[in-house]
Amino acid sequence: MSVPYETAAYEPRESPESPEEHLARLLGRALNSFELPDETIRRLDCALAHDGSLHSAHHSAGLHRETYRHTWLLADGSALTLWELVHNTTPGGEPQHELYLDEEEVRTATGRLPFPPDAPAPDADFELPVLVHLSPAPETRPAYATAGAADHARRLLRRAENTDRPDADVAALLEKASGHRITQAFGRPCRAGRAGLGFSLYEHAFLLNDGAETSLWEVEHTATPDGRHMCEVYASEEAAREAMERRAAQLS
Repeated sequence: MSVPYETAAYEPRESPESPEEHLARLLGRALNSFELPDETIRRLDCALAHDGSLHSAHHSAGLHRETYRHTWLLADGSALTLWELVHNTTPGGEPQHELYLDEEEVRTATGRLPFPPDAPAPDADFELPVLVHLSPAPETRPAYATAGAADHARRLLRRAENTDRPDADVAALLEKASGHRITQAFGRPCRAGRAGLGFSLYEHAFLLNDGAETSLWEVEHTATPDGRHMCEVYASEEAAREAMERRAAQLS
C-alpha cells in the first residue's frame, strides 16, 4: 500500500510537534540512530518545518513492516529526508524502529527481515493481503508555512544559475506570497550520465494572498564540468525534467 507524499492536511494538527521534537522522537526510538552521521543531525538542528508520510506497508502471518518518509525543510531552502523502517521480528511482537539516509538503504534492510516466502520482494510495491474498505477522503490542500514566503522565493530565484529561469514578472508575483512549502518530486527518473552524477528535483509551492497557488521547480545537480553543485529553477515540472535530461546527456 503506497501513500503519496503530498497528503499533509491543510489545517494544522492539534498540538503539532516542532521539527526538533519530531527528530528527537525518531532518534529516541530508532535502534540504529547512532549510525547516522553527525553532519546530518547538525543540519536537522536548523529545520524550519517537517512532514512525514507512509511510503509502503506489508502485513503477513502476524509479521508487519512499514516504511515512512520523514522530510525536513532546512533554513537554506533545501530539504533532507530520513527513511524509517518499522517492523516486528516475531508474530505479534513489539515494533522495532530503524532510520536510514536513503531509500536504497531501507530497501536493503527490508530484505533482511524474516518474512514468509510469498512476501513481495523489497523493491516491489507492498500491498496488504486483505480487503480494505475506505471512505472517500475529502480533498485537502497541502499545508503551507506562513512565515517568510516572499523571502524564500527571492532566495530561490537568486541562487538559480540557468539563464532561462523565471522572469521578473514571476518574481513580482511571488512578492505577494503568503505561504510556501517544499517537497521532493519523484516519478520519471533521469538518465544517469557519468558515474557519480546526482540530480534532485524539488517543487516549491506558493500560496498567494488571493488564495491562488503557483509553483517553481528546482533542479539541484552536479552535471557541471568540474562536478560542482549547481541550482536551476524552472516555471514547470516538464521544463525542469527536460533540463535534467539535457544536462545528463551533455556529460554522458
